[in-house]
Amino acid sequence: MRRFDPTPLYRASIGFDRMADMLDRVLSADLQTPSYPPYNIEKTDENAYRISLAVAGFAADDLSVEVKESALVVTGRSTEDETARDYLHRGIATRAFERRFHLADHVRVTGARHIDGMLHIDLARELPEALKPRQIAISTEARKASQLVEAETRAA
Repeated sequence: MRRFDPTPLYRASIGFDRMADMLDRVLSADLQTPSYPPYNIEKTDENAYRISLAVAGFAADDLSVEVKESALVVTGRSTEDETARDYLHRGIATRAFERRFHLADHVRVTGARHIDGMLHIDLARELPEALKPRQIAISTEARKASQLVEAETRAA
């Protein structure tokens, strides 16, 4: 596998160290990434997202959703069933898991619901007022000169 070198990004950008580190981490990730439990990530609005995990066999008390620094950590610890069962086929996995999602800046978890074997985690991106786009007025010397001429003609 080819390795990505982010060095050229450092020459042309300032303050994007975290993004380059994230790219490097993603590209050098082990190909044996866990696939359990399966999940979907969907965009529900312009600034809203939902992560849905298939957690069949887990009760709401068996699941934990935490935000640590800039990571969303979802864990599942199944309580052992005391009754002895003789399975002919066991296809529903209830093994313990930990799934991590890295959150971008200004993304926060707004809620989590456990419905019909699915865990839905709602997220919202909330940009601070200082980071929202704003229009900047452009001034020119010609405009200032014409305003001075207009002011002088009004005064005369």
